[in-house]
Amino acid sequence: MANAKVIAAKQESVQVIAEKLRGSATTVVADYRGLSVAQVTELRKQLREAGVEFQVLKNTLVRRATAEAELSELDQVLTGPTAIAFSREDAIAPAKILHDFAKKNDALEIKGGIVEGRVVDVDQIKALATLPSRDGLLSMLLSVLQAPVRNFALAVKAVAEKQEAEA
Repeated sequence: MANAKVIAAKQESVQVIAEKLRGSATTVVADYRGLSVAQVTELRKQLREAGVEFQVLKNTLVRRATAEAELSELDQVLTGPTAIAFSREDAIAPAKILHDFAKKNDALEIKGGIVEGRVVDVDQIKALATLPSRDGLLSMLLSVLQAPVRNFALAVKAVAEKQEAEA
């Protein structure tokens, strides 16, 4: 009787993890072994502020969830203590926060992850982490879009000032 309850609870956990894997914009898998409690607390705080969910999960449950979500390529990085960061909205936030934290704390090691439904390796996660944030990208786009209008306005102003000077 108790055994059936445990199995049902584990099956439910696998379903929840599989749904998170399918629904997240970016999922980053990391090895947190060697971090102190204070460091893990600080990391969780940074991730929470960015809207990223960070969990320590059993590899066997995650492997079953990856099989269900058809992301079995991720299984190769599911060794040792595993923490997973899930982000539904911001695709860059978990990679950026974990990458920056790993630079300051050698004990944190990024293993790989999932970006937009594709399994990626550490190098691709690091490349994603070096991209500007969504707000930064939007401001760059805005400045590029404004440049022609600004240049036209400056040219018109220069012509008007030249005509005033001649008159």
